[in-house]
Amino acid sequence: MKRHPQWLAVASLALALITTGAATAEAKPPANDRDSGNTTTVARTGDGRAVTSDAVAKEVAAYWTPERMAAAVDLDFKRQKEPTTASSRAVPKPNGPSGAIPPVLPALSNADRAGTLLNESQTVGKVYFTTPGGGLASCSASTVASGKRRLVVTAGHCVHQGAGGQWYSNWQFVPRYRNGLRPFGTWVAMQLTTRTAWITSSSYSEDMAIAIMNTNGFGQRIVDVVGGNGLRWNWGYNVNVTALGYPSNLGGGESQYFCQSGTWHAHDQVIRMWCNMTYGSSGGPWLQEYNDSNGLGYINSTVSHGDNPGNGQFDGPYYDNDIKSLYDFAESLSP
Repeated sequence: MKRHPQWLAVASLALALITTGAATAEAKPPANDRDSGNTTTVARTGDGRAVTSDAVAKEVAAYWTPERMAAAVDLDFKRQKEPTTASSRAVPKPNGPSGAIPPVLPALSNADRAGTLLNESQTVGKVYFTTPGGGLASCSASTVASGKRRLVVTAGHCVHQGAGGQWYSNWQFVPRYRNGLRPFGTWVAMQLTTRTAWITSSSYSEDMAIAIMNTNGFGQRIVDVVGGNGLRWNWGYNVNVTALGYPSNLGGGESQYFCQSGTWHAHDQVIRMWCNMTYGSSGGPWLQEYNDSNGLGYINSTVSHGDNPGNGQFDGPYYDNDIKSLYDFAESLSP
């Protein structure tokens, strides 16, 4: 039986104190990355090698056997007190005009070997990665449209432990995973990006990340194969969304589930919605205008944190200019 730890987006001290070969190989991000508010690292294997070639990417894909994927659990997170000051409760104004990037359909034709369920998207999948010390963990994520067609959006805590912590390794994305099936194969990250405020202070408002993916074993880019969601920022705190992810409290994390709700301001630059998904849904997208006939929508936030065992609500970062900055940053790094 999988162990389901407490549901929150701040890594435990125990994990933060563990060191590995990957950590010793990791250098501090360049100063100009931190100045922009974004931070990056080359994706690495569990023993610290950079995933900078097809050969190493294939090693990572081979590492994730069905047995390891089945054994992956969610990280041990400790609950952080929610801010209660008047300033944290005040609804902040958007930090710029609203903007959007439209979704794109797949460029390549693929046989649908697993069959599609209502409100199940081929752009949404399960993420697998190893933690310092070799633990096996999982999250949710989704593709996003871009010119280079390599980007996958998730939560900051699904790529890095947060304040005092480290980056994760062996980072792999399986679009529309279901009950052991990988209908579109596996995709391995070549680079991970997140907001500097997540790394330095575990800021809920900045719990966002984008992975840059290698091509698969056939040389195909992920958005060409499954399509990519659109992206929206500064669209206000009260919108209607469909959240998709792989919650371990529903179906054991083996298939996609969804919630639909309006959103509202929770605190700081964090929004909240009604949903009973917890655990592995971290990093799953909150989609505006989700179309279940093609599996596409506009990402407006991602699952960040909630209560344990779940009180019917969870939170995500408000997508303002910061997500557009991170998106542009990741796209500029993508080959």
